[in-house]
Amino acid sequence: MKQNKQTTLAVRNGITADKHHGAVVPPLYLSTTYSFADFDKKRDYDYGRSGNPNRDILADTLAKLEGGEKGIVTATGMAAVHLCTQILTPEDTILIPHDCYGGSYRLFTSLEKRGLLKVAVVDFTQASCYEQIKAIKPKLVWIETPSNPVLRLTDIAKVVEVSHSVGALVGADNTFLSPALQNPISFGVDIVIHSTTKYINGHSDVVGGVVITRTAELGEELAWWANNIGITGAPFDAYLTLRGIRTLNVRIKQHQENAFAISRYLETCEHVEKVYYPGLESHPQHDLAKAQQKGFGGMVSFSIKGTIEDTAKFLTSVEQFSLAESLGGVESLICHPATMTHAGMAPEARIKAGVNDTLIRISVGIEDVEDLIADLEQAFAKTINKDVAAGGEKSTQCCAARPALW
Repeated sequence: MKQNKQTTLAVRNGITADKHHGAVVPPLYLSTTYSFADFDKKRDYDYGRSGNPNRDILADTLAKLEGGEKGIVTATGMAAVHLCTQILTPEDTILIPHDCYGGSYRLFTSLEKRGLLKVAVVDFTQASCYEQIKAIKPKLVWIETPSNPVLRLTDIAKVVEVSHSVGALVGADNTFLSPALQNPISFGVDIVIHSTTKYINGHSDVVGGVVITRTAELGEELAWWANNIGITGAPFDAYLTLRGIRTLNVRIKQHQENAFAISRYLETCEHVEKVYYPGLESHPQHDLAKAQQKGFGGMVSFSIKGTIEDTAKFLTSVEQFSLAESLGGVESLICHPATMTHAGMAPEARIKAGVNDTLIRISVGIEDVEDLIADLEQAFAKTINKDVAAGGEKSTQCCAARPALW
């Protein structure tokens, strides 16, 4: 029977596939090499870098979840990004967003400095980007939606339409939403990548990535490159990541519920300058998010009123959020993009992308949301209200503004 529902697919794909012993969960295959059936007659697998049963089940599951034809599992999320650049020559241009993830920006610009490709930067939230695509005629258009860390959205269908009209491929980083909340291939995107380290694995204990292609032909080309340059993922990592996928949809529901409550709280807090969350009606692209996403996700960013010193105080005052990079785990994380995730960007590029010194990004976990909001309140009190730091009474202004959502 065909599995149509994503939750069922995430749970069931690969289950009871073991033909030898009837194992319900796919066994772990750690062997680096496989015997040949006969002289010059190999079996399905011959060498671990080229193929592995666990990696193939993971790749197949993710390809089906995204609606693609081929999945290639890589050792890291950045390996997945790097793999996509293998289809470019020194004469080809990759068009990237001005506010893309700092690690991707660093990779693309570093490859350009080595003369391996050309980079053009545009703001995909501006209507002028479509004319720029037509004028530049890139080989690959790279989008992130929502973007990291200020959660700007790109109109996927429009970018695909214009890009394909000039012969460009479109690649999308779908890490922030996962296949549970957005499927770019359904809009015509040619390549989707994920850092599977994040929501797909969901437990902050495995580093990995995946590239998923709309066509089998492009998938085979990228699979050849992955084997050629040796960036395929390890069997045990694939085994654990597949285990994480089993609970993807139920985890995402709680991430999103908590993120929405926290964003509503932050929007009413007098110590917050601006909140970035597409689920809020105040977000300038709220309607676009509703049109192309199945949900708003678990990432929230905001700028506090104050200085970088105030920001540092706030970040070190929270107790239920771990000060760390990464995202998508069941535990809540908080980070300062300017000095952490986007430190690799040139200062002028970082500021242009909206990553200022008081911007904070939180990956909202699945803890009790009342505990998380109470923690933010006490951190604001320690940061803003000097009397609290000295043992005085706590200001109740943020607390009083808390929306009754739970």
